[in-house]
Amino acid sequence: MVTDYNRLLAMYVLRSRYIWTSSAIRKMFSMSKPHSMTAFARLEASFEWGSLTWEIKSVNHRYLEPQFRLPETLRAIESGLRECLRNKLSRGKVEAICYLQLSQDEQQAPAINMAALTQLGLAIEQVQKQLPALSPTNALDVLKWPGLMQQPALDSDAMQAAALDQFARAIDQLNENRSREGAELKRFIEQRLDAIAAQVLSVRELMPEILKAQRDRLQARLSELTGELDPERLEQEIVLLAQKADVDEELDRLDTHLMEVRRTLNQKSAIGRRLDFLMQELNREANTLSSKSIVSETTQAAVELKVLIEQMREQIQNIE
Repeated sequence: MVTDYNRLLAMYVLRSRYIWTSSAIRKMFSMSKPHSMTAFARLEASFEWGSLTWEIKSVNHRYLEPQFRLPETLRAIESGLRECLRNKLSRGKVEAICYLQLSQDEQQAPAINMAALTQLGLAIEQVQKQLPALSPTNALDVLKWPGLMQQPALDSDAMQAAALDQFARAIDQLNENRSREGAELKRFIEQRLDAIAAQVLSVRELMPEILKAQRDRLQARLSELTGELDPERLEQEIVLLAQKADVDEELDRLDTHLMEVRRTLNQKSAIGRRLDFLMQELNREANTLSSKSIVSETTQAAVELKVLIEQMREQIQNIE
C-alpha cells in the first residue's frame, strides 16, 4: 500500500513538469482572427442619377437575422441583398438601411398627361350638367386623379445594380470592423486562458505537498487514538483519501480544453457556438475540482477558474 501511495505522489511530480506553456501553444497555430458580431459600417457613393448611402449595423444573435429598410425604387432587390448577406456572414442580427437621393435632373416636376386631362374635363362637364347642385371642381382634386400626372422615367436597372454593388462593399467594410473587434476579443480571451493555465500549473505543483500534508495529518490523528493501529489498514485509508482527492484527470482535461479553445480561436469559420460549448466543459471541470478540494488553496483556485471562465463566456457571446 505504501508503494501505491508513493506511485500516486510521484505521478503528480512528473506530470507537473510536463506542462504546455502558453507561448509554445501559440506557436502551433496561425494568427487568424475571430469575428465579432457587433459592428457598424457606412458607405456613400455618387452617380449620374444621384447618391446612394448604406448604413449597416450588426449585433449578436444565435442565427443570421437580416432586416432591410429600402426606398420603394429598390424593393425588387431585397432577395439579392439577402443572398449577398448569407454569402458573407454566418450569424448576427443585421439591420441595413439604404438612403437614395436623386439628382436635380432626376427630380424634374412630373408632367401633365394632356390626353387624360381632356377626357377628365369632358367627364366633369357631363357630371355638372346632370348634377348642377354639386360644388365646383377643385384643381388640386383634378391633379390627384390617377394617371393624370406623368412621373419622369428613371433608370431603375442602373440604380438597383449600383445598390447591390454598394451593399456588397458595405458588408466587406462591416466584416473588416467585425474582424478588428474580434481581434480584441481574441486577445482578451487568450489573457484569461493564460491565467487559467497558470492556476492549473499551480494546483499541479501543490498536489504532492497537499497529499503528503494530508497523510501526515491523518497519521498524527490516528496515533492519538488508544490501542494498537494496524499499519496496513492505515495505509489503506491514506491511499483511499489520496484517491478521493485525486484531481489529475480534471487537470488533464482542463489543459486539453485550453488547447482546444486556442485552436478554435484560430479557425477561419464561425466559432462562437463551439467556444460556448468549450466554456461549458471548462466550467464542468472547475466544478469537479472544487468538489474534490481538501484544502483552501485548491478551493480558491477553483473559484478563480470559474471567474475567468465566466469572463470568457460573456465575451464569447459576441463572437460569430
